[in-house]
Amino acid sequence: MSLVVPLFQLLGYDVFNPSEFCPEYIADVGIKKGEKVDYAILENGQPIILVECKSCSEQLDKHSSQLFRYFGTSPAKFGILTNGVIYRFYTDLEESNKMDLVPFLELNMLQLKDTSINELKKFCKDNFDKDKIFSTAEELKYSSLIKNVLQKEFESPSDDFVRFILTDIYDGQKNQRVIEKFSPVVKRAFSSFVNEIVNSKISSALSSDAEDATGDNDNTEDLIEETIVSKIVTTEEEIEGFYIIRGMLAGTVPVEDIVYRDTESYFGILYTNNNRKPICRLNLDTKNKQLLIPDESKKFERIYITSLNDIYKYKNKLI
Repeated sequence: MSLVVPLFQLLGYDVFNPSEFCPEYIADVGIKKGEKVDYAILENGQPIILVECKSCSEQLDKHSSQLFRYFGTSPAKFGILTNGVIYRFYTDLEESNKMDLVPFLELNMLQLKDTSINELKKFCKDNFDKDKIFSTAEELKYSSLIKNVLQKEFESPSDDFVRFILTDIYDGQKNQRVIEKFSPVVKRAFSSFVNEIVNSKISSALSSDAEDATGDNDNTEDLIEETIVSKIVTTEEEIEGFYIIRGMLAGTVPVEDIVYRDTESYFGILYTNNNRKPICRLNLDTKNKQLLIPDESKKFERIYITSLNDIYKYKNKLI
């Protein structure tokens, strides 16, 4: 409850209104009466989303069958299975009124990505459009499955994949001996191909930065972060700092134009989500907390602060 309910509160639902966010929603399954789903989001008295919750210490793989049963007896179009950390979103792409066995979207709250957040926004109360979500669910589902296949083949090419690669480049018989011979070659070539794409994008970003003469390599950092799985952890203190700055600038620019982007080296706050329009940076992971504010040439002035309250002293400079 402490992990799941706050998320739906952030999505705009009144979690204290049982006619909108109903705990222990009764979903009769066949001859079994009184079966209860942990939460149901209701619209005009009818469930539109079912939420089945498990302990954060439990794996979700063995629990989808329970949500599967509930889904088939309710008019809800979406089902969510979660342990508070992992959220799996299901619908009925394969067969109407029968929940798919594979989720079309999976979120890990400890490794959130911008693309996942954008999909989650569609479930906000103000934005919720079941037809629109359903129309994109199929692509999301199969795109995710394709990425998983590519990831597996990248790490350890299967015999079928090696055989497929050899189809147009090797005329001889593709027996097991040949497959075993070429497997490490295919793996190295695949790895080299991906690295060349990454390096090409990084070089392009560096060239772009040089042309702009900003001396700022933020674009390169972003590309690296998007391509390589990062261990970035956005802290509550950083979020609090962001809202302090956003509040101070609220009368100057629209608040929705002030966004943050976390990196491994700093917490950046940007104007219109443009990396070339930095408002400031925060570095709160060190013993000496720092506020960095750019000048007209985009060189950052480093200001040491003892607490987040010190940010208020620099309101005029931030404006």
